[in-house]
Amino acid sequence: MADTAQERSQQPTPKRIEEARRRGQVPRSHELTTAAVVLIAGGGLHFFGVHVGRALHALMQSSLSLTREQALDESRIVHALALESAQALYACAPIMGLTLVAALLAPLALGGWNLSFTALTPDFTRLSPVAGLQRMFSRRGLIELGKAFAKFAVVAAMASLFLWSKSHELVGLGAEPLPVAITHAAALSGDALLALAASLTVIAAVDVPWQLWNYTQQLRMSRAELREELRESEGSPEMKGRIRKAQQELARRRMMQEVPKADVVVTNPTHFAVALRYDEQRMRAPMVVAKGADEVAARIRDVAQQHRVPLFEAPPLARVLHRAVPLGAEIPASLYVAVAQVLTYVYQLRSARLTGAAPPAPPAIDSAVEQDGE
Repeated sequence: MADTAQERSQQPTPKRIEEARRRGQVPRSHELTTAAVVLIAGGGLHFFGVHVGRALHALMQSSLSLTREQALDESRIVHALALESAQALYACAPIMGLTLVAALLAPLALGGWNLSFTALTPDFTRLSPVAGLQRMFSRRGLIELGKAFAKFAVVAAMASLFLWSKSHELVGLGAEPLPVAITHAAALSGDALLALAASLTVIAAVDVPWQLWNYTQQLRMSRAELREELRESEGSPEMKGRIRKAQQELARRRMMQEVPKADVVVTNPTHFAVALRYDEQRMRAPMVVAKGADEVAARIRDVAQQHRVPLFEAPPLARVLHRAVPLGAEIPASLYVAVAQVLTYVYQLRSARLTGAAPPAPPAIDSAVEQDGE
């Protein structure tokens, strides 16, 4: 059954967010970008407006101060036009540069840098009039329409307030000398942009949380999608079971390779088998190199018999070693006495076989070992 918007109750996973970024889908706020550009442009005019006004006035004066010969010389006119254009760009460079930087960096404030060639792929479905009407009268389209009206109202109110408060200065520009009027007009333009930026900042403060919330809502997942993603990322249970089985088999083979190096295998005698090894020069205490129950225990006994590793039947000790000592770990201090008795018997038995002496009597390992090993 298809997922509806109501069923998408789960937060998006990092994988889903990353896939959306690869498609070019990141949170963006046009209102934030517009506010930043207008703010920087207004600040530039406010601080550099006087300098720009004077430079443009001097440029206008020099450009219009031409003799008759200069005006009729076509080659000189072209050269003069190129020179004056370069000077005009140089005069406006601080404001234009700041505005360009703001236009490039402001979108990165929300969503960060993201380069996606998928977003550049032509989508001809957007040319469909039916799809366009559906988007226009959709919930998102109505929200955008409401935002546009609200933005118009805020900006219009701020513009009206600014024009009303500066009306006497605007009217007085015509009575001022030209150099003064140009610099004054540049300063007023900067103040107007700053006032406009203030209203746009209010709009952006509302739009940014909305865009973040809407972005998260669009990426929300249903429980079925969450399970499917988990299955894809971690693999199916069948595959995981096969991998786990293969890992266990590999670990068992490695463990069996250590049995021939053991000094003794302590048995239950049938349910448990634990292989012990001790090297007094390298180890502080005997180490469990292999252990297992039932079929694994039988396999350990078979390998031990094939390589003439002694088997010692001590059910309490075998149970404690199998339960309490991890594979590859040294035995605890509470089992030192019992294991030392077993190893001493094994060493004495090996020596007796070499010399032809009578085999020693096996030590008695009673049930008290289980209480000591816990």
